[in-house]
Amino acid sequence: MNRFEYAEARLHESESFVNKETQIKLYDGDQKTQFEEGELVLTTHRMFWGRPGEIARAAMCLCLNLKYIVSVSEEQASNFVFGRKTRLVLHLRPPASDKQPGPLDYSSNSFIKLSGKHGVLPEFANSLRETLQAKIWEVQLSSSQLPGEERRPENHQEKAAREAKLRMRTGIGGIERAIEQKTKETDENIALAFQDLRVLMAMAQDMVSVSRVISDKIRSQKGEISDDETVRFKSYLLSLGIDDPVTREAYSSDSAYYKGLAEQICVMLLDPLEEAGGMMSLADVYCRVNRARGLELLSPEDLLQACHSMQGPIKLRKFPSGAMVLQLDSQNDELTAEDTVNLVNESTSLAVEELAKVRSISLILAKERLLAAERMGKLCRDESLEGLRFYPNFILQPPAMD
Repeated sequence: MNRFEYAEARLHESESFVNKETQIKLYDGDQKTQFEEGELVLTTHRMFWGRPGEIARAAMCLCLNLKYIVSVSEEQASNFVFGRKTRLVLHLRPPASDKQPGPLDYSSNSFIKLSGKHGVLPEFANSLRETLQAKIWEVQLSSSQLPGEERRPENHQEKAAREAKLRMRTGIGGIERAIEQKTKETDENIALAFQDLRVLMAMAQDMVSVSRVISDKIRSQKGEISDDETVRFKSYLLSLGIDDPVTREAYSSDSAYYKGLAEQICVMLLDPLEEAGGMMSLADVYCRVNRARGLELLSPEDLLQACHSMQGPIKLRKFPSGAMVLQLDSQNDELTAEDTVNLVNESTSLAVEELAKVRSISLILAKERLLAAERMGKLCRDESLEGLRFYPNFILQPPAMD
């Protein structure tokens, strides 16, 4: 840090802006400093660091002459929450004797680090390397001047041409080259992604063809397969997807589409609902249906409208808490509450996660079962630092006396 000096954030006559980074912190070697969350501006001659807004006001900021930088390397920080981030390590020459005052008069470190909240962007690092390679700060004499000769005055056209050439070597030219390279890499990645997508779609078509064959075999069932094989084939169909999913294009109106979709969902979920105890949360329904439909995915809005249109053995139910489930018409709330109360009596008390584990249901459904039994007066709750637990309600239903 003893290579930095204080200077006004103003460009010299032959100096040009190159690039800018925000939310940058400075390290003196491996040690953190108080200079954090600042703006870093790179020019053809220097590097400025200032608090937000200081550089724009041309205030006194930290300034590092690029002549001190010997080389630039990168290191990856491993303690970043959202992944790895890049830090720049600037290896420096010893400070000159005529250096202006700065934040430190002495430092034992021969390098500094530039880091940020999300790391240093590759564009800024590339601009810094190109600027250091160009060494514009060393261009003091014209290319035609020999050592010992007096400098020939430049006319306006020569000066403009020289400044334009210098800018193109680093500033806008460097940024444009970095953007062009980034665009090229993005195009290549997109092309590879589409190739993978075409392969995936071809595989999906083969999977749907296989599911059709299995489905036709199950429908015919002319003694060719047993009941056990039928169950196994149905599980394969659930993994492969529905062979003929209902789509909006096949219907002339939204109401007819939602009705057809509701019928297909009822057929698909009838057995899973019975296995789940007669009730399934709408989130689980959404995941299961879209998994079975393959590439013909449903939006949450379409699924909800289809559930409202159900008139078969399955109906949509909304609990007082706002949770929505699909429930079998044959589901009896009294029997479900009795089953829940019996489990609570056997265990003395139950938490939501314990009931979910015992009955292999989601936490939402477990909580709704316990709350429903509480509304019927069969259970009471206890809320403490340990969480929510439900106990038998001995006030309204005293235990049997021996």
